[in-house]
Amino acid sequence: MDKIAFRTHLMQRTKKLALEVIKLYSSSKVKTDEFRIVGKQLLRSSTSVAANYRATCRARSKAEFYSKLSIVIEETDETMFWLELLNESDMLPPSIVEPLKNESMELLSIFSKARKNTIR
Repeated sequence: MDKIAFRTHLMQRTKKLALEVIKLYSSSKVKTDEFRIVGKQLLRSSTSVAANYRATCRARSKAEFYSKLSIVIEETDETMFWLELLNESDMLPPSIVEPLKNESMELLSIFSKARKNTIR
């Protein structure tokens, strides 16, 4: 897979993650204040992963790429945090949260490696 195809693939994966979180939040039967607060934070961070990765792909320099990718890493890690909270607080069952956590972890690993391989 060439560089452009790889970036396009990651754009699709990050967008899919955001869409899955949107579907999870909108279809959830849980309506507590706690779920709304954590769920909205998860919505913000997961959609930010997708939007910021897209911006990363438009970086004009290696320094800008590195900087924007660092934001993507932070947002992906935050997404992991909110998913962990939903799971560990028993607001949502592991069967719903685990696939999203796994995808977030894979993306975090890819982004971290990409940043490590980027010279500032």
